[in-house]
Amino acid sequence: MNYSIALMPGDGIGPEVTAEAVRMLAAVGKRFGHSFEYREALVGGAAIDATGDALPEESLNIAKQSDSILFGAVGGPKWDDPRARTRPEAGLLALRRGMGLFANLRPVKVVPELLGASPIKSAVINGVDLIVVRELTGGLYFAEPKKRWDDSQGRKAVDTLKYTEKEIRRVLQVGFDLARGRRGRLASVDKANVLASSRLWREVSQEMAEENPDVSVSHILVDACAMMLIQRPAEFDVIVTENMFGDILTDEASVLAGSMGMLPSASLGTKKIRGGLYGMYEPIHGSAPDIAGQGIANPLAAISSAAMMLRLSFGLNNEADAVEAAVDATLAAGYRTADVAGVGVADSNTQVVNTTEMADAVIERIENPERARVPRPL
Repeated sequence: MNYSIALMPGDGIGPEVTAEAVRMLAAVGKRFGHSFEYREALVGGAAIDATGDALPEESLNIAKQSDSILFGAVGGPKWDDPRARTRPEAGLLALRRGMGLFANLRPVKVVPELLGASPIKSAVINGVDLIVVRELTGGLYFAEPKKRWDDSQGRKAVDTLKYTEKEIRRVLQVGFDLARGRRGRLASVDKANVLASSRLWREVSQEMAEENPDVSVSHILVDACAMMLIQRPAEFDVIVTENMFGDILTDEASVLAGSMGMLPSASLGTKKIRGGLYGMYEPIHGSAPDIAGQGIANPLAAISSAAMMLRLSFGLNNEADAVEAAVDATLAAGYRTADVAGVGVADSNTQVVNTTEMADAVIERIENPERARVPRPL
């Protein structure tokens, strides 16, 4: 089968890690008989430098003409002037809105070999396997009015937090469907004790809990959820929340896995393609400008994001399984990039590797599946 992918490397370490995901997909294609065609498009700071726009119309058109998007990262100090006409992040927001990608899925699974990578005690994070569903096209990041102005009293700014019942229902439904195929538990997160938008969220989520009696639902204030993610993270299965809360909570949850360089994400809408839903796939780690160009970035989040694309958009479950097994086996064999170096297997097999070497190890295990078996104690 042939698949068309819009490749948007972006800024910072984005081009480095997406290049390794592309190499990995070539290995998948060779083993399973698929071909992946790429059209590269500018986004973020790179697009601002070239065109003055964080998401040029040509880039959006390439996205619309492709089966899905493989995304790197945007942003960096070069474009951090708060007075600038546009910022790199505007390209990402415009892409989400333009493609109708309203549900962001961020899985957080603690790998046994990396229990020591997290600052949280191993006994607390052992067995953590959760997924956060973040509403992606509403709330403070999108609603109007949104502006800054000066008057006789000084500088002022306003952002608007707005949600509709339709927006809340559709993202919660994604969470219910996921929970039904996992452990059957959903935590709906809001700030209903303070915010009118959250009281609507709570009302809708309570109604949907009655409509989905096979899923166990809890309603948690966002500050309590932030504490529980550190104190009792293994209790969570599926978390669903609004845009800004999800942005913050998922960065917090990345600490459980030891590094943002380990965590993938998928952004989905309702557009159907053969095999699944159109989506955008990106590592959650951002552009990491402090290590860009050094060849030490962890490519596993980008590689795992591509595995999510194989599964959710292309319906290639066996292929996604092969990638995930290769990643697990690579970590079990002691390969570590700098962000998780010094933890895990402390013997002569432990190897601190660079970006390309880590991807090489994964690719080798895709090409040789007998090396992707990870024996673990029962």
